[in-house]
Amino acid sequence: MNATDRTPADLLRSALAADPARPLVTFYDDATGERVELSVATFANWVAKTANLLQDDLGAEPGDRVALLLPAHWQTAVWVLACSSTGVVADLGGDPAAADLVVSGPDTLDEARACRGERMALALRPLGGRFPETPAGFADYAVEVPSQGDRFAPYAPVDPDSPALAFAGSGELTGAGTVERARADAAAHGLTPASRQLSGLPYDSWDGLSAGLLAPLAAGGSVVLCRHLDRLPPQALEQRRESERVTTTAG
Repeated sequence: MNATDRTPADLLRSALAADPARPLVTFYDDATGERVELSVATFANWVAKTANLLQDDLGAEPGDRVALLLPAHWQTAVWVLACSSTGVVADLGGDPAAADLVVSGPDTLDEARACRGERMALALRPLGGRFPETPAGFADYAVEVPSQGDRFAPYAPVDPDSPALAFAGSGELTGAGTVERARADAAAHGLTPASRQLSGLPYDSWDGLSAGLLAPLAAGGSVVLCRHLDRLPPQALEQRRESERVTTTAG
């Protein structure tokens, strides 16, 4: 990636400029059998739409905090990069009562209702499907995001030295600090543009988010992100590594 990249959103823009057609995130849910592969261009389009939703419909401003009550999932990865695009702090597992906005999966809706700001719910169904019935007090992401613009421009430039990332409210990383740590992890694990890293780690810590998104992105590689990987027999896991051309495995 470019040496001038100073936010995770910058890393994505560089990946898009380098090779928009290559795979970036391949997602498996071994509880449902779902498999989704997103190229750099498709992933970036989801990020742009979500950033427009954040900035325009939800009224998020730089420095606001979004509690992301979400598992390791391709849509969570989209939200992390959308927050970076708008200058909003992505607080994974953060306290919704202390957040300006909350984004919740289907299993944390009761907890998410503690947020006094805007509330967005993700059904996390295959193919990005919507809820059969929108949860009370929430907007359904799958309903709201398709109509958003395919290109995004922030109203104000994102400051790479401002807080960008937190985990359950414990400590913060700036955009520049996030990129620096992601690059260091990529180098430590020998990731290159040819790397495909498989990760079944949750997104509730730096190690999980780095392995399952940020380090492969910083290296110009790709990630095979697996949810409920513990349900997969060892033989099937080995077959996945072969079929997905996995070069490294995290965790």
